[in-house]
Amino acid sequence: MTAESPAGAGSVTSRALRVLEAFSTDTPVLKLTDISRHSGLPLTTTHRLVGELTQWGALERETGGGYRIGLRLWEIASLAPRGLGLRELALPSLSDLAHVTRENVQLAVREDLEVVYVERLAGRGAVPVLTRVGGRFALTPTGVGRVLLAFAPADFQEYALSQPLARCTEETVTDPERIRQALAEVRHTGVAVCERQVTLDSLSVAAPVYGPLSEVVAAVSVVAHVDSVQPHTLVPLVQVAARSISRALGDPSQPPLTPTGVTGVTGAGTTGVTGRGSASRSGSARRR
Repeated sequence: MTAESPAGAGSVTSRALRVLEAFSTDTPVLKLTDISRHSGLPLTTTHRLVGELTQWGALERETGGGYRIGLRLWEIASLAPRGLGLRELALPSLSDLAHVTRENVQLAVREDLEVVYVERLAGRGAVPVLTRVGGRFALTPTGVGRVLLAFAPADFQEYALSQPLARCTEETVTDPERIRQALAEVRHTGVAVCERQVTLDSLSVAAPVYGPLSEVVAAVSVVAHVDSVQPHTLVPLVQVAARSISRALGDPSQPPLTPTGVTGVTGAGTTGVTGRGSASRSGSARRR
């Protein structure tokens, strides 16, 4: 295959991106020939692009001759407002939620037909999960995905439901009409509860996070073992965490901090009713 072949066509930017896309969690370190094969680019083109990307810092070369994603890309990615900026503002509330529940806590945003996990705090002894920070997952099987889809524009919801729906277990709902009903319930209650949808031993409880324009910009969830906890016990805690993050992001509809100092989940864990007090703010009263 020569540099003039169709595989080598495209702009320099598109070819450089194909080089970067060759790397994944399954292939974090690749040799030059592997990058050429995964990207579909000629070896000579790959060699030139890899050299330039390494010089800039997008790739780093290991002693064994392989390449991995470089730290410079992480530095650039940290500027994304839906990435580390969101994570840093949300982390105190996420930490409180993880401390109270001792379960897996996740924060995610929507990217087209998938959720992207911005943060995940693993609970000690909690049920194993398939997600990772920076990882992607289908919308409909996950609690965070259903929240993000429920508050997405109606035409996008229909577009998403017209696509083949992911099936992770024999319990995963893949009927579009049942998903529509589930999304309507999320908008009404302000929370999504998914049991045995991603793995047969897990349940997820998720709530929306609102931004400065009172639009849903993210979703927070707790993932626990399906037999270890009742979903209704997690609902108020997740909702309080979501409201706390929304307040940190500048959602104008969020009330000011209370004199008691209850600003996050830790307080909700001691007062009990705090998590339920304004459920309607996240539910039907917030519907667009």
